[in-house]
Amino acid sequence: MKYRGQMRTAMLNDRFIKPTEYARWADARRRFEHRQRDRDLVAQLRQSIPRDGLREPIILGVSDRHPDVYVADGHHRAVALMGLGVPTFPFHWYWIRSFGVRMEADPFPFHLLDR
Repeated sequence: MKYRGQMRTAMLNDRFIKPTEYARWADARRRFEHRQRDRDLVAQLRQSIPRDGLREPIILGVSDRHPDVYVADGHHRAVALMGLGVPTFPFHWYWIRSFGVRMEADPFPFHLLDR
């Protein structure tokens, strides 16, 4: 069974939990604001999350070469959460290793965020 945890939304920032597809979270927000499809998706999430919660957990990847934590899947959900002030979000996670990745059943290594 996959580990399912709760993470403080405040950890979604350029220091602790970074975006994988963008250099910084500001770049992701800017990209989503300029593309109609992305803007619509974030707007839908901002409406549904307060009412229904986050239905699909954000997927976090943890690099074994660097102790970095990244959003591997869920950038739109993360941007919507950041704008809502929701205190926590559900997540699954996996190690990013040279020999492959797999979703973890073990607890998340929260000590990696103590920087």
